[in-house]
Amino acid sequence: MESRPTAQPKLYIGIDIHKRSWKIHCATDLFSGKSFTMAPKPEMLRDYIRKHFPKHKVATAYEAGCCGYYAHRSFESFGWHSLVVNPADIHRKGKEKYTKTDKIDAQLIARELKDGRLESIHIPDVEREQLRSLFRRRNDLVKDFRRVKSFIKMQLLYFGIAIPDEFDNDHWSHKFRGWVDEVTFKYPSARETLDSRMRSFRFIDQELRDVSTKMRAYCRKHYKKDYYLLKSIPGIGGIVACGIICELGDLRRFNSIKHLAGYVGLAPGIHQSGDNQKSTGITMRAHRLMRSYFIEASWQAIRTDPIMQGYYRKHLGKNVKSIIIKVARKLLSRTLAVIKTETPYAIGVIE
Repeated sequence: MESRPTAQPKLYIGIDIHKRSWKIHCATDLFSGKSFTMAPKPEMLRDYIRKHFPKHKVATAYEAGCCGYYAHRSFESFGWHSLVVNPADIHRKGKEKYTKTDKIDAQLIARELKDGRLESIHIPDVEREQLRSLFRRRNDLVKDFRRVKSFIKMQLLYFGIAIPDEFDNDHWSHKFRGWVDEVTFKYPSARETLDSRMRSFRFIDQELRDVSTKMRAYCRKHYKKDYYLLKSIPGIGGIVACGIICELGDLRRFNSIKHLAGYVGLAPGIHQSGDNQKSTGITMRAHRLMRSYFIEASWQAIRTDPIMQGYYRKHLGKNVKSIIIKVARKLLSRTLAVIKTETPYAIGVIE
């Protein structure tokens, strides 16, 4: 009588990752298992599994967060199946929404992993992940730049110093900067304050220019084809093209505009029950940084592209916010088409 081949036992590991420690929950295909705490070192978990579950097929999952993808890549190098999941995708029963501990989180992740209900987010390769850090550094500098300009204007306003009409705009020319340097106060302490703010302004201004230049140069060199395809689209300049390359990665991985719009956050939210149905506007789930860039790019596209101008006029009379979202979605569709066809945009060819 022939013996049946035995199925390989399976191990499901849910991990709640923190900087100083990991909460681990191990569950097999037969038993719930146990939870324990360990140092945040993948090698220690590997040694534990080799000792206690040497013949098991291992799958791990943890929530995406500040600890990045180092653990995921380590688990993959061990030959394990690893998922990095969006915390919002982990199902919680009603009572579980009111009790949250690291142990419970690890147990929930292990349970969802075992039941096959988890899907991994997109994991960028190391090169693109590190390029993304440069793009986000630029975004941080933009925020700092706006903040220090507001502080300088606030100080002038507070002391009753009026900015000349020719300088009272968002563009700070060299003449305006020279005028700020020559503003006089009754006592030197206020002048020292303004000088300090102007030094910060000039430093951030130069850093912003340098980071932007290096980021564009890197994309032109290493992602030349996609960079110039994206720049051929009206409304998309060098910075937005870099943002798409850094944050969204290769757009060819998206199957449809619906898939891409859902990822960026330009898909409509819908609430339907029986005969009642209403749109809730754009969904809360979004890549907020890239959504804002596409909204800004849409305004530029309306200024320069007759087709976008006509599309905008066709919806005049509606809420301006809803119109620009429609334009942004159309721009997103155009972007995906250009990358998929690998054909530079030409009016009337790609719509």
